Amino acid sequence: MALDNTGFSSCPESLSLPVPEKGEEPVEEAPKDAPPTDVQNTLEELGHVVTTETAPPTLPPSNNNMSFQDKMAAREAQANQPRKKVQGAGQERGKFGWGRNKRKRQRYVEKNGRCNVQHGNMRETYRYLTDIFTTLVDLNWRCSLLVFVMAYAVTWLFFGAIWYLIAYCRGDLDHLEDEAWTPCVNNVNGFISAFLFSIETETTIGYGHRVITDQCPVGTMLLLLQAILGSMVNAFMVGCMFVKISQPNKRAETLVFSRNAVISLRDDKLCLMFRVGDLRSSHIVGANMRAKLIKSKQTQEGEFIPLDQTDISVGFETGDDRLFLVSPLVISHEIDVRSPFWDMSQSQLEKEDFEIVVILEGMVEATGMTCQARSSYLAEEVLWGHRFSPMMSLAEGFFDVDYGAFHHTFEVLNVA
Repeated sequence: MALDNTGFSSCPESLSLPVPEKGEEPVEEAPKDAPPTDVQNTLEELGHVVTTETAPPTLPPSNNNMSFQDKMAAREAQANQPRKKVQGAGQERGKFGWGRNKRKRQRYVEKNGRCNVQHGNMRETYRYLTDIFTTLVDLNWRCSLLVFVMAYAVTWLFFGAIWYLIAYCRGDLDHLEDEAWTPCVNNVNGFISAFLFSIETETTIGYGHRVITDQCPVGTMLLLLQAILGSMVNAFMVGCMFVKISQPNKRAETLVFSRNAVISLRDDKLCLMFRVGDLRSSHIVGANMRAKLIKSKQTQEGEFIPLDQTDISVGFETGDDRLFLVSPLVISHEIDVRSPFWDMSQSQLEKEDFEIVVILEGMVEATGMTCQARSSYLAEEVLWGHRFSPMMSLAEGFFDVDYGAFHHTFEVLNVA
């Protein structure tokens, strides 16, 4: 705003205080940030007093040659400056004290190896029926047991109803007391007895009380059909249950990975390392290790790839990826010019958003089936300048492995 000098004829040309002469008491100087009394009263009368929660900004150095209009314009410009944001109580302070919000990254693979991916909007669900065996094996135990029981119960009830229908149509139920009558199945006098005969036929129990006679060709054909279909149901359902029981998924529970990965020097080379171990005494035959870097990227053409997968070499060229997993091993990835971590420093590591997925594959020695164990490390789970603590010692006649130190790391000082 602009004001005219004519409205303030009593105001002095300069707002600087006079210098006291010798012998006089010094006049207490007002703070530099405080506005003059006359100016403040004038602003209050005009209704333009500005209040903020933050401290008032520092005024430029006073100049005795500035006119009253210039000082009022400078005062108004400082009052109109935007206020600084006040840091909330729940914000995390950064390295230099600035507030920042920490965003939790969504894992692609959980620490226990479960892939955090859900498939939706699938319209070709009929493809599950084309591979019904795998579909039944992939069901949870509750559904698998339900299907197992229903498969037998439905076939028993279905053929039991047919046996009852044959006895009813032939009139066997009307000649129960007639010894001269030859029924299709002896001692079938109702639906319950027909159902029991169906169970005996399909399970080949053969108690000997209910038997088919040679006077019923339809019953003979039905007996052959039920025996064949019953064998197929037995083979299918028993096979599903056997495969489900012998699945090596639970074998992966005893293959453990370290909670953190570390970056430190090994043989004067900067390496990314993590530890893997097998808790069982039965070994994994032909164990093989792989690692993937999951990170979003944008191509040169502008295409955005949200979960791009990049191979991390853990010794494929030298054969170090093939493990003899008798005791815990430290898997090493050399950070060289071919490594995706080549241009990444310690400060950049704290800011990056990536995930390292590690995969251990091998054949279970006891069953001969292939087993796979997975885990992952986020950027905050990679410790720069750390090394794994030793956990193997030589005892009397054997090597002792202390799994209490499996996840322990210690800091080293020779990492650039």
